[in-house]
Formats: sequence, C-alpha cells, structure tokens
Amino acid sequence: MPLLTACGGSDNGSREGATSGKAADKLIPTYVASTVAKPDLPSKNGSSAGYTSKVDLAALATSVPDKLGTGAPIKIMSPFWGTPPKPGCAYYKGVDAAAGTKVTWQNQDGTTYGEKLGAVLASSSIPDMVVVPSWEMVGNKIPNAVTAKFMDLGPYLAGDKVKKYPNLAAIPSDSWRMSIFGGALRGIPMPSAPAASIMPYYRKDIFDKKGYTVPKSADEFLSWAKDATSAKAKVYACGDIAWLSGSIFGAAPGWNIDDDGKLRYGIERPEYLEALEWTRKLFDAGVVHPDDKARTGDQGQRFTAGEILVYASDASAWYVKTAEQAKANPDFQIEAMDYFGADGGNPTLYASPPATIWSMIRKGASKETVENALAAANFAAAPYGTKERMLVDYGVEGTHYTVKDGVPVKNDRGNSEVINAWVMLAAPAPYFAHPDFPEVARKQAEWQQRMGAFMKKTSTYGMNIVEPTRYASLTSQFEQLQIDYVRGHKKLSDVQQAISTWRSSGGDKLRDWYKKLLDKNGSGN
Repeated sequence: MPLLTACGGSDNGSREGATSGKAADKLIPTYVASTVAKPDLPSKNGSSAGYTSKVDLAALATSVPDKLGTGAPIKIMSPFWGTPPKPGCAYYKGVDAAAGTKVTWQNQDGTTYGEKLGAVLASSSIPDMVVVPSWEMVGNKIPNAVTAKFMDLGPYLAGDKVKKYPNLAAIPSDSWRMSIFGGALRGIPMPSAPAASIMPYYRKDIFDKKGYTVPKSADEFLSWAKDATSAKAKVYACGDIAWLSGSIFGAAPGWNIDDDGKLRYGIERPEYLEALEWTRKLFDAGVVHPDDKARTGDQGQRFTAGEILVYASDASAWYVKTAEQAKANPDFQIEAMDYFGADGGNPTLYASPPATIWSMIRKGASKETVENALAAANFAAAPYGTKERMLVDYGVEGTHYTVKDGVPVKNDRGNSEVINAWVMLAAPAPYFAHPDFPEVARKQAEWQQRMGAFMKKTSTYGMNIVEPTRYASLTSQFEQLQIDYVRGHKKLSDVQQAISTWRSSGGDKLRDWYKKLLDKNGSGN
C-alpha cells in the first residue's frame, strides 16, 4: 500500500459511518474454530497459520459431510485475472458436483473490474452473487450501492444460525465485523491476517555471496544501498520501496487517536513526511533502478534477474518467486528482512484490515438461491488439509493434477482451469501452505509472527467506514504528489502546502465527523 492508506468500506443506516463494538457483536456469526486440520504453526501475534508437514492425500479430512446445495442455479460475478476457463469445464463441473451447486460464472477482467462493478450495481439486473473488493470502494458510489442492492445475511448467519455452515463459522470474528455494510451483515469475507503482509524482500544468495549484512536502520540501509549499487554493472540496491518506508518510520495509516489524545490523519503526522524524505534520499542517491524511477516494467522480474537486490511485494511473492526460479536458477534465494525502526530500534507497525474482499447476495434473491450461494461459500471456505480445499485449489486428480512424491502438481489443464474463481467466494482463516516448498510456508508464518509482536491497531481498525460524499475527493491528489516528490519533481513545501489545503478544504471538518463516529462506536483498538 502507498504511504497514504485510505479507509475504505461502508456505513450505517444513513449510509454514512460504521457499526462496531456491541452493536456489531449482535450482527455477526458465532465463532466456532475448525478442528478439522491443525496447523504446524498456529496463528500468533495476528499471523497467518503455517502448514509445513506433508499432507496424506489419501487421508484428507472432510469439512462438508453433507451437500448443502440443492443444485438450484446461481449466477456469480467475480473479478478474474487471466483467461477464464470455458463454462462447463471439468473444474467447474467437479466442484459443483461435490458442493451440490450449479454456478454460472460471470468472470470479469480484474484490472477493469471497478468499471464493470459500478455499471452492474447501477443497473436493475444484478447477478445472484457478486464479489466486491475493498479497493474498488474508493469514493461513495459503490459503498452506497452495496447497502442498497445487497441483502442482510443476518437471518441466515447471525449468532448460532451460522452453525449450519461450519466453515463459515470458523472465519475469525474480526473479519465478520468488517463485513457489516449499512448496519447489516451483507458480506461474506475473505479473511486476511492482521500481521504485515507487505514484505521487504532481498536476494539472500547475493547478500551471502557479497558478504552484505542485512541493514537494521534507515541510515544503514542507505549506506548499504550506495555500496551495493553499480550503475556500470546495471545492479541497483532496490526498486521503489515507498510501500516499505511508511512502516520503517512508523507512519500510522488513516485516522488514529495518537498518544497525546488528538485525532490525526496519516498525512498530518511527522512520520509521514520523514518516510517521504527518506524515500527521496534513495532516489537522489541513485540507488533505485532507473525503470522504477520511470515507473516502467516489472519490479519482480528485475529482482529475479539480479538487477535490484531489494523490493517490496506481498506475502505471496515469497512462494511464487521460489517456485518460478527453482529450475531456472537453482542458486536463487529470496528472504524477507525484518522491519526495523528508522533509528535502529523496534519498528511500529499497524495491523492490516481483517477482510478486504467480500461476496454478497442480491436483495430479492429467493430463499433457495441464498442457501445455494451460502453452500458455495461454505465449500470455498474449507480449511487446509481437507478434501474440499484440495478440490477448490487443485481440481480433480488425474484431470487437473497428478501426485508426485506425495505432492500434488498441476498439469497444463489444471493451470488453465483451476484459477481464481471459487477462491473468491470465501476463505478459511489465513494460512500459508506450499506442499512443494514447505520451508517457505514456515518462513512466511515465522516472519509474520515476529513482525506481529510490534503491531498496533488504529482507532478505526476493523471498521467499515463510509465518509460523507462531500469529502470523497479530499485526498485524491496525494498519491501522485508522493510519486512526484520522491522522484525530485516536487518540493517538500509542495507536500506541506497540500496538507494545509487538505485541512482547510474539509480535512478539519472530516476530523470532527470522525470524532463523533469514534465517540459513538468506540475505538477499533
């Protein structure tokens, strides 16, 4: 995420505000932990769980003993990255048969999903179930449409009613709290771990070969970066690591009541400017790859090519890069360095939202449609180590994957059909598991456990908030301004002036609005 992290989400009955605290507790499902498959590394400090033992594929557990679907047809619209498989493909047929469902997928290009989502929600023809990501909720149109167009799932899931759907009951309560839109439970969440998910990756093989020590302060990093950069050899210390600098300097995202009792927005804190100034120092020192300065090409590819030695990406890159390079470059080693405080002390990190993607059911859907949609979501939320999870993630054995040395390996058909569709409906509590590289899962989980120890929650943690429409464009200039400032195209005074303008143009009034919201709902931390 950029240094400036906006609060997205939705509202209360008046389509502004949030529902939290005791009011939210009455709306969410009862939490019943799954006992089906125990992780080797249980969640700690807000981390994802880790599974590192070899799974006995012949003895997988069952998390959905009875088909909950009746086979009634449901239409689902979801973002899709890549080429969608054909309707009626073996993967869709296989999961439908096991879940008792009959899903018609309306897969839409993930990169332009917001446009399609806005158009569909503005129309009178909405599919039975729609996947809504938080990053498409910037502004107010989609959050307000969510409240107007999607049903309250409370009558089906609130309290003990969820026990009909055990996998949904095992989703953490914080994720359900963040699924309240318009004063009602409207979303089925894809949970995410509160512990940091943006990781500072480095090329451990090159560090070891060159004898580099992993930096432990902002000054150490800059000093190392200058030593490691050789423009002549086309090797640069890092890509654009603005995603990391906010965490290094302890910049709190969004609105938060600080230690002095005052409510401030992220851009108002000294840490925000300190993080920006340090990022600019990296660009000024010439240690950032020129393509990152120009914002072209793929930073991940530059990393695997050894053109940059540090880059920022999400938790998934650890496995993806390891698997991708295993044959092409056997010496390749990727690790995530621990976050350090700018001064070399412990970092101050802020918890990630406990849910960022939801599936929702349209208002007016029949009881049978709702129950089949929930059956599909319950199947999709099966925990690791179950037959259902195996089917959702790998497809049908012999058709989509084969087992080699006890490890499932997808074939070409698996790679083209078993991709992001069913996984968008719901998910179990966050976990890491890579049967082919179990060591990566262990390192991912342990890294999050270590970083989670330094984690704080903001005052708006876990709340779905919709700000009044009049403030929708208040922060729209800041992302581009940050990009321009760190690259030397703008001055610090330009950033300071923008902050001052933000205050006078509505920021101070928005602060008063948030004060009332927090007084009414209580703090998220």
